[in-house]
Amino acid sequence: MEKKKKTLAFIGSYADSNNPGVYTCQYDEKNGSLEVTHQVNGLQNPTFLTVDASNWKLYALTEGVDENQQRCGAATSYEINSATGELTFLNNEITLPATTCHITLDHTNQVVMVASYHGGMVGLSPVLADGRIGTTADIQQHHGASVLSVQDRPRAHSVFLDRANRYAGVCDLGLDKIMMYKLDIPAKRLIPHNEVKVDPGSGPRHFAFHPSYAFGYVINELGSTVTAFSYNEELGELTEIQTISTLPESYDGENACADIHVSPDGKFLYGSNRGHDSIVVYAIDAATGKLTVVEYAPTLGKHPRNFAISPDGQFVLVANKDSDHIVSFSRDSQSGKLVPTGSVLNVSKPVCIKFASVE
Repeated sequence: MEKKKKTLAFIGSYADSNNPGVYTCQYDEKNGSLEVTHQVNGLQNPTFLTVDASNWKLYALTEGVDENQQRCGAATSYEINSATGELTFLNNEITLPATTCHITLDHTNQVVMVASYHGGMVGLSPVLADGRIGTTADIQQHHGASVLSVQDRPRAHSVFLDRANRYAGVCDLGLDKIMMYKLDIPAKRLIPHNEVKVDPGSGPRHFAFHPSYAFGYVINELGSTVTAFSYNEELGELTEIQTISTLPESYDGENACADIHVSPDGKFLYGSNRGHDSIVVYAIDAATGKLTVVEYAPTLGKHPRNFAISPDGQFVLVANKDSDHIVSFSRDSQSGKLVPTGSVLNVSKPVCIKFASVE
């Protein structure tokens, strides 16, 4: 008899090191609800996570202190108990000389990459055979500025990998650029490859590649837009095809975009608005990659910094940081629209949600 997989969700948050910062949750695939089963203390602001589900490891950002007692970037590795989801500490390693805001594994789980908003740089560290994080192997410092006051310096915000695991891109909010690197895993290096500009003042933050077609999408925090690209997978080149607002024309309040995801079926794109406090839903044209607005779904909370689509695509879970809760929405696979399920998990300052399936 085949063992049924169960799904766990891991939550990263803003937290003092004396308080819980990373949570393990049991995820109910029938109704999209979460239940906290374990939590870990000891990390300062473990805001972003990345999971190696095949080897039962979890990696969390945190803050460290260097030899001069200055704040710097660090990351912590954990072993995931495949039966319970409980996290066991493996190691903590300094990653960058400035605090970090995003962490991701390559698709083969051999290296971990981090981005520093305050330092305008990206770093790469090896994952050791036992899952621990190794000493930082490469740091790439960005240079330049753009048009807004917050863009007076580079501000690397996230790292993302293409489907082939050949190129890594970095969204730099300060430069209004996506910096592309060739990922050399054997050499543990990020080799500068090319860069693509978005409209001045846009502030690119997070990026999502299409799961099936050669398209990619960046959500622009400062401009409240999404820019769609075609992607040459052989050459590692992005070419803009469209820029579209994340907001209804009638809205004239403040807003800052945050997260972006493509549904597993590849039919819809979702992005979060902080200020308007909504998830914008777009339909994706499979032939052209262009976007058409479907709806602006209220998140039922404040400051939806990040969100996640369940592995089966049936639910979207939204982390409303300033409301201290995660709200579950069911997702209509035909229309892409979101409907609240009524399930809410109260948790302090949630920022990141990552799923993992367990045998």
